[in-house]
Amino acid sequence: MMGTTMADETTTAPRPGALARARRAVLGWPPAARLTSYVALGVVLSLVLGLVLVVTVVRRPLPPTEGAEVMPGLTGDVEVLRDAHGVPQVWADTTEDLMRAQGWVTASERFFQMDVRRHVAEGRLAELFGADAVPGDRLARTLGWARTARAELAVVEPETRAALAAYAAGVNAYLEARGTSEVAVEYTLLGIGGVGHTPEPWSETDSLAWLKTVAWEIGGDLDAEVDRALTTAAVGEAVVDDLFPSTEVADPVVDQGALVDGVFEQDAVTGGTRNPLRPAYGPLDDPGVLDQLRRTDAALDRLPSWVASGAGRGSNAWVVDGDHSVTGAPLLANDPHLDATLPGVWMPVGLHCREVSAACPYDVAGSSLPGVPGVVVGHNADVAWGVTSLGADVTDLFLERVDGDTYRFEGESLPLRVRRERIRVAGGDDVEVEVRSTRHGPLLSDVLDPVADVAGSEDHAVAVRWTGLVTGTTADAILALDRAADWEDFRAAAARFTLPALGMVYADTAGRVGFQAAGAVPVRKSGNDGSLPVAGWRAETDWTGRDVPAAGLPSVVDPDGGVLVAANQAAAGTRYPTLLTTSPDPGYRAARITERLDAALAEGGRVSAQDMVSIQGDDLHPLADRLVPLLLDVDLPAGYASDGQRLLATWDGTQPPTSGAAAYFNAVWRSLLAGAFDDELPLAVRPDGGARWVAVVDRLLDEPDSPWWDDLGTDGEIESRDDVLRDALLDARDDLTSRQAFEADEWTWGRAHALDLEAATGPLWGSDVARAFLDRTGPPTGGSGAAVEATDWDAAAPDEEPGDDPWRVTTAPSMRMVVDLGDLDASGWVTLGGVSGHPTSPHYDDQLDPWAAGDLLAWPFSREAVEDAAEDVLVLEPGEE
Repeated sequence: MMGTTMADETTTAPRPGALARARRAVLGWPPAARLTSYVALGVVLSLVLGLVLVVTVVRRPLPPTEGAEVMPGLTGDVEVLRDAHGVPQVWADTTEDLMRAQGWVTASERFFQMDVRRHVAEGRLAELFGADAVPGDRLARTLGWARTARAELAVVEPETRAALAAYAAGVNAYLEARGTSEVAVEYTLLGIGGVGHTPEPWSETDSLAWLKTVAWEIGGDLDAEVDRALTTAAVGEAVVDDLFPSTEVADPVVDQGALVDGVFEQDAVTGGTRNPLRPAYGPLDDPGVLDQLRRTDAALDRLPSWVASGAGRGSNAWVVDGDHSVTGAPLLANDPHLDATLPGVWMPVGLHCREVSAACPYDVAGSSLPGVPGVVVGHNADVAWGVTSLGADVTDLFLERVDGDTYRFEGESLPLRVRRERIRVAGGDDVEVEVRSTRHGPLLSDVLDPVADVAGSEDHAVAVRWTGLVTGTTADAILALDRAADWEDFRAAAARFTLPALGMVYADTAGRVGFQAAGAVPVRKSGNDGSLPVAGWRAETDWTGRDVPAAGLPSVVDPDGGVLVAANQAAAGTRYPTLLTTSPDPGYRAARITERLDAALAEGGRVSAQDMVSIQGDDLHPLADRLVPLLLDVDLPAGYASDGQRLLATWDGTQPPTSGAAAYFNAVWRSLLAGAFDDELPLAVRPDGGARWVAVVDRLLDEPDSPWWDDLGTDGEIESRDDVLRDALLDARDDLTSRQAFEADEWTWGRAHALDLEAATGPLWGSDVARAFLDRTGPPTGGSGAAVEATDWDAAAPDEEPGDDPWRVTTAPSMRMVVDLGDLDASGWVTLGGVSGHPTSPHYDDQLDPWAAGDLLAWPFSREAVEDAAEDVLVLEPGEE
């Protein structure tokens, strides 16, 4: 049928779409209901659009990792291959292209970290974070890191300056091609907070200033000197040594050799002996001096925690030669312990010349410092090296007699050197800084208060002398290490290190192993042993102006036994005549590593790479075998009071995250320290629970009636060791009950010992939203400060907020590596956190799980192995500058 009726047309007309039907239905609603629906729809659409916008903004800074990118200044193509964890390995034809590419790649992942570090070094952090950062900026300006770095550029070798310039050019090429919001999401967060910041170009001196901040973090013992001074004032000279024992439970790294005519010879059996010093300490009983020392102590705390020097920073490093390894070639292990932050201090990278030659001599992989060209710790095709803090005393405090604009020295009044600087403050007024210095160095005691408050009439002030305030050649040393081909090259490179002072372990593919102390270590006059602030007005307390010659620092190659362990214990034995430090680490970690290696080598055994990894994760508490039997002897009521004690009865002293006994033991340890020492020590120097305090308590356990166990707050009662142990057991039971569970079997060490990784600038943001976005909570963590798995915590830390656990990890292995010199592609590494500094990158924290599990990631080195592991390939192509 061709025709249709009107009814037919009505029934067969197209039906309105779902959206149209919904609209018609809504139009039939009452006006109020229609308004509500429109508002709701608008909110939903706004949320969706907002979410899309947020995702776009926070992901915008993620760097390109595939395809091709134009990079001005290159002379040829550069390839960047990344593995499943985003680790970049770079191939280029020239040294300049390689360093440019390293700068570009590093900036693409870590520029905000680099920018913040340079603001710290220059005393300009308040430009980003406002008034809360001013005290730290005052300290940085006082120390003059950036001033020294600018002078240092003229001291380094021409090829080092060229590498620094190429690296900076690569960083700036990345910045110039992107808007600020494309560089790092943190700049967007600053903008939301009202701080409009456009990053400045990177410079060569920015890299050198970066090195100053790292050296300050891990070098010297300034905090220990202040602690000892304040402790001496509190308890008196007669007993202060009880709290700073000279305990050494491990052999020195180099226990042979002697200085012969200023050169250390490892086979020498005679030589000079150390002359006893007659220190001229300052008047620590003077109230004015104590006030200045307290100001200095408070000033040192004003830097961000990841720059401030302090307890828990150290390293484990050891090497086994081929005669004692399963592979028949040397094995080398290293794990430096630094502040637990995101991103971490290290960025893993490989730097490879396609054809290695004198013109392009680099074929190296390892851990770099973002902002500094080259690899600091790792291996090349011939040699591998690891680093530890030497523990050398490279800083001293000098008490000065100040009168107005002069100070006293040997009966004369000398003019103070004064410079004035201005700190710009985001959201606030500029702050004027006046830095005063004596012949020894800047006055740290000026940092917290205006000069007017401490000047006028004759008064005391505190000056600091540090080897890092003199120009040095550490940047030369890093690049020379990367090029080293043998032991002689390695020693020559180590001789260029000025700061920090390092203990360096070595191995090569020819089968040699060794140890070399490195760094500028001052020679002191007879009136200064570095342990306490000295009278700056007396000439005999000064430094001689000379450092220990590099050739005279302790070293050994191919030692008898084929094994070397360096874990911050004394670098040399008593025959070494020059003072390196009066307070080396007691050596609990070194002794345990040695014990584990000896067990592996017993009865002709050999050490495997897996043995090395296992030792890195050794979590035995060094005091467990001494303290637990005494704790078990304490008579406690059955039931609630003794439930924790019951856990200790079957405990083996290890501290995995699943252990309830480890949680209880560490809670007891914290309470024991407070019960024994808090009544006699000021808050600033109460026990942090680290290796020194293990040594203190280790000795006192044999003295049950020592006055240290007595509580001065109880009149007419004298407490003994067992009284303190009993109270500690009960307090720990209550503490864990309130924090974790009533049932002791439900406690775990990992829950208490939290790995809360703050973004490096976390406390300065002032925004819980920003911190939640940037911070991460890691997996449950084992170990403790004096264990080989050195995840330190601060026993003196107050419970600042409800829910805070005092056992929170403060410092930890910042990276781990094991190098197999028989097959470099069989080596392994892991970094605390990940490669990237972008919080939305999958590589921001993707190494946390293997790190916490004690596992290493594959570390390919050869071109073939890197290609097999590569998941992303990016080609940087030349372009016009």
